Amino acid sequence: MPDASAVTCTELFGSFVLGGDEFALPASCFREVVNYPDKVSALPLSPKFLEGVFTLRGSVIPVVNLGRVFDPSARGALPTDKIAILDYEGVLIGILFDATGEILRVRPEQRSRLAYTDGEQHGVVAGTILLDHGARLVQILDPDTLIHIENVPQVRAIQCADKETRRHHGERRQCVSFRAGPSSFAFEMAAIQEIIRVPELQASVLNSALCLGRINFRGAPVAVVDFATLLNAAPTRAQADAAAATTDQRIIVARIDDATIGFLVDSVDNIINFYSEEVMPIPLLSKARAGMFGGCLSRPQLGDIFFLDHRQIFSSNEIKEMRTGHANLYPKDEELLAKNDRRDARRSQRQVYITFALENSYAVEIKQVREIIDLSVGELTRPPGLPGFMRGMLNLRQQMVSVIDLRSLYQMAPLEDSGLAKILVVERGDECYGLMVDAVENIMTIEDSHRFGAPKMMRNASAQGDPRSEMDEVIDIGEGDARRTLSVFQCDRLLERLAREIPALAA
Repeated sequence: MPDASAVTCTELFGSFVLGGDEFALPASCFREVVNYPDKVSALPLSPKFLEGVFTLRGSVIPVVNLGRVFDPSARGALPTDKIAILDYEGVLIGILFDATGEILRVRPEQRSRLAYTDGEQHGVVAGTILLDHGARLVQILDPDTLIHIENVPQVRAIQCADKETRRHHGERRQCVSFRAGPSSFAFEMAAIQEIIRVPELQASVLNSALCLGRINFRGAPVAVVDFATLLNAAPTRAQADAAAATTDQRIIVARIDDATIGFLVDSVDNIINFYSEEVMPIPLLSKARAGMFGGCLSRPQLGDIFFLDHRQIFSSNEIKEMRTGHANLYPKDEELLAKNDRRDARRSQRQVYITFALENSYAVEIKQVREIIDLSVGELTRPPGLPGFMRGMLNLRQQMVSVIDLRSLYQMAPLEDSGLAKILVVERGDECYGLMVDAVENIMTIEDSHRFGAPKMMRNASAQGDPRSEMDEVIDIGEGDARRTLSVFQCDRLLERLAREIPALAA
């Protein structure tokens, strides 16, 4: 008969292999083991041993490269690696390793513990296990130390039941996603004044790697910050030159408290509708700018997007000093400011517009658009009997979206290069429709005083391939030589017309 006390004292460990070493953790800490994900998002301002984060069933999992914890020059992650998901005291963390080991039943005499003096920093190795009469050494990792490694986010596991009860109970919000360096980010819509193409930047005595220069925005000097440099995620010089040669770069002009700052980003990608409950926590990382990271949004079509709290983005005094420095060094254009003040006095309000291309440029009020998604033709299904201009049906987070090819509807030639094409998702009652456009250009705030009735000649245009013929309002954008007049696209009016013509849309 086995000794009952010996069985009681036996500890259960799970082991895994990393390089030529074998490690073990208490079996109770393991939640599961997964293959290395297809997509791991690099976290800005993170230490070298943090490979990034990925989402797993509604939780953001930070991936720690244990090899680089011991040796900063160790190799990075490989697609063949495995990740052990640890759940310790409600905190989730992923540990990168080469191969799984085995379940070990360890007797007290087989293990030893490392002793630390008072005040001494504990290492991640808590002790050892000797097996096979001392021929096999397994290092025991301390789960408490692992989840408290400096600069590794402590992500709390969210109970599924609680998550489901909270889902979509809050107010629906909107944010604008953009890319800077290798990662995607998003600003709350309320933080954004305007998104503009990159003009020629004016030199400033405050120029630095962070501050690229200044622009004149509505009569006031505004510093332009390289967002990638702000997060220590700047691309290589070759990548920067390639990005500068494209037309994708934009400046996001943001207003936060009393500061107006322009952020240079590699591209502005999408407008995303979300609920507060969908923002997964990633508490964080760099002490200098930790407050600016509000969490992570995950979308099947878009991947993981780091949601930024715009109220906390100026945690660094260098940004504030740059703002006040430009204001002091470069006087405001008082004449233009006075002109804007006169406009302010007579306008009732402003509207935010998305401008998009469909052969020509058009504008649509942002409140008419639920979100913007990329065109993924492979994800569309086409039931029989659809009209020719109906591209197909798209399953967007368990809601079916009827995708309308506006080029086909207006009898335009097919788009030769659909690389920039987007789908504007709009709602009509309980139904969702996607309007395919050539590209989304900008987001801008326009005063109501710049919106007019369209000239009759434009509205009476007989060309079937000209959508402007059924648009009865226009807006003026830009100043001076850059001034343009865009027709205002009315999504509701288009859907009402289609509902009259196609009974299936009237349901």
